[in-house]
Amino acid sequence: MAGLFCEPFPERSWFLPLNFPMIKKFDGFDQKSRETYGNLLRNNKISASMKSLPSYLYLHLAHDYDDYDKMFFCDDDQALLKKFSWLIVKTDNYFVPSLFLMPSFEDELNKMFPDKVTIFHHLGRYLFHPSNHVWGLITRYYKAYLSKADERLGIQVRTFDKGAGPFRYVKDQISACTIGEKLLPEVDVSGFTVNPSKNPKVKAVLMTSLVYGYYENMRDIYWEHPTMSGEIIGVHQPSHEEQQQTEKPLHNMKALAEMYLLSLTDVLVTSAWSTFGYVAQGLGGLKPWILYKSENQTTPNPPCVRAMSMEPCFHAPPFYDCKAKKGIDTERKLRPSLAVVLPNYFLLIFRIR
Repeated sequence: MAGLFCEPFPERSWFLPLNFPMIKKFDGFDQKSRETYGNLLRNNKISASMKSLPSYLYLHLAHDYDDYDKMFFCDDDQALLKKFSWLIVKTDNYFVPSLFLMPSFEDELNKMFPDKVTIFHHLGRYLFHPSNHVWGLITRYYKAYLSKADERLGIQVRTFDKGAGPFRYVKDQISACTIGEKLLPEVDVSGFTVNPSKNPKVKAVLMTSLVYGYYENMRDIYWEHPTMSGEIIGVHQPSHEEQQQTEKPLHNMKALAEMYLLSLTDVLVTSAWSTFGYVAQGLGGLKPWILYKSENQTTPNPPCVRAMSMEPCFHAPPFYDCKAKKGIDTERKLRPSLAVVLPNYFLLIFRIR
């Protein structure tokens, strides 16, 4: 965190003091921990009628949470949770939409966020201030490759199929989406040179991917062939790390810088199931074109769809009805969403006052 973000509040810190009493327990918290709220409920170890409660409660709200963990999103359970001095939350989900399912939260949330689709945009821009090092990566790259273009298109590529790639079906999907939706012009492959105008429109394409080949493919297409429209297309990729290396600080700095650079584009194309693209769309307040997740290593048809809003999708919605005490399809209550898992966990500690 120290190398990624500045502290958002004066005289306050993202970090707990090193002598914080429970700090050594954090690494051991997971879905199987005895201290999880879900496990305490399952084993009848906790109830609102108890006179003596533990000093803290661990809430497991990650993608693998079960029906008992999801009771956090029920109003009746919130009455019990308010009695604890400390709540420790471990999550890799963006679960803000679920808070609107609770009547006791809804009025206050509506006052704070009258426009629900801007929540991540406002909180992200307010809290996530890149460190000086990361901001340097962002500004130097933007000024060198993107600032002078007439239009900027961001393309974020993430695949989850086995193998390193690049994959031909993904290349075809990117082309089908960007050209089919007229985000990029077609090229003249007939051999006849199209004379560009004296002042051709210049479009900068920013590609982000762990893999080099998708950038190389698009760069060569627009280098070797003129566009039918006469536009000049420049293709750029800041890094190609080949694989995710979250243990390396510089790798994480580059990742944050590229998310932010994507958010500075005019039009955005992202990959389904990828938080990388979701962060970019939220920070930039953009409605991206989302590349459908491929099935059986084939190019989806259609290749992409326009997002419904700038707000990131609800990663793992709780299919649970608090009143009925059973599973339910919450799509009727919430907008349709894609299931997405963040690459890393965030551990949040709340002091209840």
